[in-house]
Amino acid sequence: MRYVIDSYAWLEYFMGTNAGEKIKSIIEGFDEKFTPSICIAEVYAKTLKVEGRGIAEEQLNFIKEHSAIVPLDEKIAVEAAKIDVDMKKKIKGWGLADSIVYATGRIKGALILTGDKHFMDLDGVVFIK
Repeated sequence: MRYVIDSYAWLEYFMGTNAGEKIKSIIEGFDEKFTPSICIAEVYAKTLKVEGRGIAEEQLNFIKEHSAIVPLDEKIAVEAAKIDVDMKKKIKGWGLADSIVYATGRIKGALILTGDKHFMDLDGVVFIK
């Protein structure tokens, strides 16, 4: 299987929550995994604020060892823009970062691992909450 790991999923995994335990075998396993670069910024910022630079760096290294980092390129940006316009009409609080993650999943042909309420009931999402 192929998975896009959202910031929510990474943070739950690192915190060792029940939701994080649900995806532990995927994150630590041999499935193909992708992490959008926007998720690196979100996870690093949250960890830096709460745990400090050392832990943020350790988590960054772990993410890079266990998934391919997907940069925001033109193809993903355009697809994300289309998604963003559509989803903001349907889902309150939907953000551009959500659109980038969703676009990455579509383009990579991967399921999105998340517990972010904005993704609930969307096609191609494995909701871990």
